[in-house]
Amino acid sequence: MCKRTILSILVALSVALAATAAEPTRTTYNINDNWNFYYATDADAANATTVALPHTWNVECREGDYLRTTANYTREMYIPQLWEGRRLFLRFGGVQSMADVFVNGCYVGSHAGGFTAFTLEITDKVRFGADNFLRVVVSNGMRSDILPTSADIDLAGGIYRDVELLVTGENIISPLNHSTDGVYVVQQSITEDVAKGVVRVYVSTPSMDHATVTMRIVGDDGYEVDHRVVRNAKLVEGRPIDLPFEFAAPKLWSPASPTLYRVEVALGDVRNPEDEISITTGFRSISVSEDNRLCINGVPVAVRGVNMAHDRMYKGTAVSHDDMDADLDMVADMGANAIRSLYGPHAQSVYERCDREGMLAWVDMPFGRSPLSFTDICYYPSQPFRDNGFKQLEEIVAQNMNHPSVVMWGLFEQVWQRGDDVVAYVGELNERAHNLDPSRLTVGCSNTDGDINFITDLIVFRQSVGYMKGSVEDVAVWCNMLSSNESWGDMRYGVCYGEEGSVKHHTEAVERAQRGTRRHPERRQTYMHERYAAITREADIFWGVWLSNMFDYASSRRTEGLNQSGIVAYDHATKKDAYYLYRTLWNDDEPTLYIPERRWTERRSVNQTINVYSSEGTPTLIVGTDTVAVRRVAEGQYRADSLVLNGHVVVTAIDSLGILRDSIVLNVGRSTFLR
Repeated sequence: MCKRTILSILVALSVALAATAAEPTRTTYNINDNWNFYYATDADAANATTVALPHTWNVECREGDYLRTTANYTREMYIPQLWEGRRLFLRFGGVQSMADVFVNGCYVGSHAGGFTAFTLEITDKVRFGADNFLRVVVSNGMRSDILPTSADIDLAGGIYRDVELLVTGENIISPLNHSTDGVYVVQQSITEDVAKGVVRVYVSTPSMDHATVTMRIVGDDGYEVDHRVVRNAKLVEGRPIDLPFEFAAPKLWSPASPTLYRVEVALGDVRNPEDEISITTGFRSISVSEDNRLCINGVPVAVRGVNMAHDRMYKGTAVSHDDMDADLDMVADMGANAIRSLYGPHAQSVYERCDREGMLAWVDMPFGRSPLSFTDICYYPSQPFRDNGFKQLEEIVAQNMNHPSVVMWGLFEQVWQRGDDVVAYVGELNERAHNLDPSRLTVGCSNTDGDINFITDLIVFRQSVGYMKGSVEDVAVWCNMLSSNESWGDMRYGVCYGEEGSVKHHTEAVERAQRGTRRHPERRQTYMHERYAAITREADIFWGVWLSNMFDYASSRRTEGLNQSGIVAYDHATKKDAYYLYRTLWNDDEPTLYIPERRWTERRSVNQTINVYSSEGTPTLIVGTDTVAVRRVAEGQYRADSLVLNGHVVVTAIDSLGILRDSIVLNVGRSTFLR
């Protein structure tokens, strides 16, 4: 008897349910289990290991372990006889970076790009009533025709997101249009008085050339707000059917009130449709005010954002939905209200949660340059490179268009302006992004001067002065230059900053970093964030402030194989001092009291300074048994200077309400290092 997977059980269950209820027009099965994995260089596939998806072959981030290669994923999948006459599709949530798919030895299709989903039809390749053999050849090798060709993140390789089997009828709303549901809500004019736009529907109908298409929009209270029918519509695969919508007094989506609507689309007789799809979306407008404020529905939003990479310790990029939920819990606890998905989108569940909770999202396309390598080429002016960039941008926009939380498309990350004309290519990307989606803004992240900063609707300057060069106080001078330069008056700029800091590294003095050093004291990172936070807050000229990274991430080019600029360590659990600084400044719902530099317990000098973060005003500081004076040095930051300490010292802070307490223990004086 042929081996049966868990899919067989699911099929049997769906058949049983169909006996007592109307059969669904489509059914989706998760097929993450029972894959065999082996490298392409393995001489004998019999030595393959059994893995469950998500999976990557780069899990550890130690130096020298980063592997860029090609591997095979294979699996048997039983297809029941009763499915004959239906259509079958494989949907891959994410494969890094190149995938070639085969069914029963026959080539089905390919996908080039590691951060977007893709869907392939396998109907004519399967054998019904039999086991079928799937093979996916995956490569994360360096190629000059797949973006990114230069990056600070590791492209870990593997099938690192879910794989699903979709079973449908013959005539359907197409899952093949950029691997979406085939339904796009195009928002054209959204105000408090009326919402206008188009619901765009793509179909795949081999045996129909005309049909009825029905659309209805349902509010969060369950009441229908719009209903449209197009009868005897001419159906052409690849050509959309547009159903206009218009309804009064919409409940607008915003960070403060993330109201969602349900959009239902049916193909054929609405009482017995050939296919039907239901999606959620929200209606809102996005703009930038004259005084450089990002506005949702005309209301300014103080954007407090964090960059987020795609991996975590012991899992690489093969993270679960629970992992991402835990990450977003931490982002929300800190008080951030926006995330930036570096180099490409995260899984759809991330933006679904942002939709529900009012978190803003900036989604990048994978066009960037590693700041560590001067030999990298980030832009190849070849047609294959350019076309791949255009294709990945189309997929990113299409797959995330219905998320109201996604408010901007990121087009580049610190790319060079030397050699071939990258500025012209960014201009083409910008034009295409606006053509694909006129309702959202475009943005770039830049660490250089020049024309590249004037292309996208928004620009974010990546600032690092005071880390390896200059002084952090120079940021105030830079802010003044930005605001006073008349030629930049129309520029809509934000700022991104943050550098490396390890919870394992401690230092007696805060000094500038040296290139190539393996030591990244947490104190240096903390000090940089303290001053940048204070200076940019006082300047108040940016539409958004973005922290360089929320979490440390794997970067094989860096010492220890990590980019440690996150304000949370690579374990996604250990919060660095800077985390509590921003929780103090950004979390408006829960108070914060925290004594930083707590991991620097062994201190040589008897002359010490104690810092405290407090969101509830001036705290009381007790050193040993003595209450000492503290002064406010910036919003949320307090300090006790010129303390003379010796030996074993307990330091306690109490907030102004007498509710919160925090304590640390220090060993002070040279004698403590001689024990």
